[in-house]
Amino acid sequence: MRLSDFDFDLPEELIALRPVSPRSSARLLVAEGGATMDRQVMDLPAFLRPGDLLVFNNTRVLPTRLDGLRKRETPHGSGEARIEVTLIEQGGPARWTALARPARKLAEGDIVRFSDSLSATVEARRDGGEVDLAFDKAGADLVLALEDVGRMPLPPYIESRRPADHQDRDDYQTIFARRDGAVAAPTASLHFDDTLLAALDAHGVGRTEVTLHVGAGTFLPVKTDVIDEHKMHAEWGEVTEEAANAMRETWARGGRVIPVGTTSLRLIESAATAHHEIGAWSGDTDIFIRPGYRFLATDGLMTNFHLPKSTLLMLVSALMGMDRMRALYAHAIEGRYRFFSYGDSSLLIPG
Repeated sequence: MRLSDFDFDLPEELIALRPVSPRSSARLLVAEGGATMDRQVMDLPAFLRPGDLLVFNNTRVLPTRLDGLRKRETPHGSGEARIEVTLIEQGGPARWTALARPARKLAEGDIVRFSDSLSATVEARRDGGEVDLAFDKAGADLVLALEDVGRMPLPPYIESRRPADHQDRDDYQTIFARRDGAVAAPTASLHFDDTLLAALDAHGVGRTEVTLHVGAGTFLPVKTDVIDEHKMHAEWGEVTEEAANAMRETWARGGRVIPVGTTSLRLIESAATAHHEIGAWSGDTDIFIRPGYRFLATDGLMTNFHLPKSTLLMLVSALMGMDRMRALYAHAIEGRYRFFSYGDSSLLIPG
């Protein structure tokens, strides 16, 4: 398969820059077998069965975009330069790899000050504008400092059209967010609110939580024409024994396990050992799901609409079939669905 097999034209005005309110009023494209229906997320209980299980990602997005001032002492005096960094991968309680702009103005040993109470030392420079930073705070203290001075790391297709603001602190965080570590949101879960959860409870739909700390690599383009040559980025995740047991009990009762979002799906597929067999698991996963993949733990998927030529579009094509996904995306574009992180959603149940 070629990268061009997963391309499509999307009118720019269909890229959502803000979510709808309330969250569950977003549109929902339901594709079950050969049927296609236009609904709203609040209608989700009608398309699930009592005894089904939804799997949510409880990672919490940190405000990891920072504006700083580089301080450097030279034989001729002090040198300063304004630097923007986006933290992309944590390497320890006080260490992060970051994408710096402009990276050419940073050198090993430089100090970047982000506020009166937060600074970092450049420990190394990498390729592609990346640097390794050692902060002067660690653990919970660093998280508190980031909350104070950082901005939400909105996806490039939003950030290029408007800056992140205070509203994004709420909009770009799910109601399940509990475990710090993500630099991008598990966006399918953004549609859930207390009203929808109460309706799902009343309908007998269960839910459990797993953790996958979504990295900035989720937005990296595929650069190989032959998709099998693409190397996925790695992200840390955990399936607890409690979550694994909930899935096993669901299958034993004849229910379906439906991850909410591709991050939850990738994690439970990484943890599965055979069809409908899963146990507790933790570690880094770089699983690449594309057409031809045999799903072990996934009976359906709720997910937003994805970028052209992206690994996430390849994933949903693996679940539903390439022809079916082309037809669904054409239907969504014709019906003026809103795309990407702040956009509408879909419920995909393969036949």
